[in-house]
Amino acid sequence: MTELGRSAGKATSLAAPLDCPAGLRRHLTRWLLEISPGVFVGFLNTRVRDLAWQRVIELSRDGRAIMIYSTRSKQRLAFKVHRHEWEPVDIDGIHLIRRPHTNTSQPTGTRGGWSKASRYRKAGRPRSNRDPSTESE
Repeated sequence: MTELGRSAGKATSLAAPLDCPAGLRRHLTRWLLEISPGVFVGFLNTRVRDLAWQRVIELSRDGRAIMIYSTRSKQRLAFKVHRHEWEPVDIDGIHLIRRPHTNTSQPTGTRGGWSKASRYRKAGRPRSNRDPSTESE
């Protein structure tokens, strides 16, 4: 039994074109299996994988695509993205995806980052540990 990614020296590849034309999907089914709509997986050597990625870029038009493939690195994988707002970065040999910072502001009137306990402590009030609904008189 062979481990995934080590079969006969070929690399495991996963391609996920998003919002791409049907022609691209048909093209990828020549080499890869479509295991879910828009998700392709299979064993490709480096040359065929690079040619398939070039074809994805050519046919994707306004769509996005992600390709994940196995390598001989610490993580044993690498990825490529096309027209995606998340970008791959290499930090000390580790491949990560950097998400763009979204400026989400707190709703007006609320102060973010303060728990109820810290608000009680700041106000100088002791916190009651008793639940009035469970007490009997």
